[in-house]
Amino acid sequence: MNILVTGGAGFVGTNLIKRLLKDGHNVVSLDNYSTGKAENEQEGCKYYDVDIRDVLDFDFFMEDVDVVYHLAALARIQPSFINPANTLEIGILGTMNILEWVREKDCKVVFAGSSSVHSGKMKNPYTFSKYVADDLCLLYKEHFDVDVSICRFYNVYGPHQLTEGKYCTVVGIFERQYKTNEPLTITGDGEQRRDFTHIDDIVSGLILTSESETSHKTIELGRGNNYSINELAAMFDKETEYIEARPGEARVTLCDTSEANMKIGYKPTRNIEDYVKEVISGDIE
Repeated sequence: MNILVTGGAGFVGTNLIKRLLKDGHNVVSLDNYSTGKAENEQEGCKYYDVDIRDVLDFDFFMEDVDVVYHLAALARIQPSFINPANTLEIGILGTMNILEWVREKDCKVVFAGSSSVHSGKMKNPYTFSKYVADDLCLLYKEHFDVDVSICRFYNVYGPHQLTEGKYCTVVGIFERQYKTNEPLTITGDGEQRRDFTHIDDIVSGLILTSESETSHKTIELGRGNNYSINELAAMFDKETEYIEARPGEARVTLCDTSEANMKIGYKPTRNIEDYVKEVISGDIE
């Protein structure tokens, strides 16, 4: 199949493209490399350095597209407070451009939503961008018959995740701090709980969604259990340091995977404890 991936040089996109290439598909990536990395590029995929906010006709990149995985976003809460307009433009305008393009196409769209919408659309600018983008997908689905499904991710971690900079997650931060022999920094009291989901399970969920005979309004992709940040830090068995709590974040995330299992056969299998053991043993570079 011909498959277009936006955000293809990023964390989720890179792992997805690896799987798609392995399965024999023709893959094109669009990424502006604001958080994606050139070293993530995979042989066999064609990469374009482009900002989807600036594109109206994507036929130049892939004309006869079968599936679009729309992953491009500035996907972190704290930076969205610093530059909300950038977060909103990429999340909302970029999504609208993709949906408008596929409106006349006979293809599937799988949109990378976020579990953060469950904490309320006004929680932070990033969550607001995802909330509006979700509604755009549903609007184009209802009125223009666009075959779009929304997959909401829960706290993704794994190979190719960012470990430096303002867009990395707590697992990436702890991984870097462990490897550089620094104290693990825990925000607030550390009792906030997260449903940590391995990237392999997310990729499987995305592909299962695209392979489904029908489109789905929302598919929740998580592990189905959660841990406090204190519990995560304890897995590393390392000195910790508590820092100021950060605004705009949910106290608890926890995915109910039963509906995703029923709709697409989603069965997550990877556990955060095993990943941390791999980091400690040096199996994760």
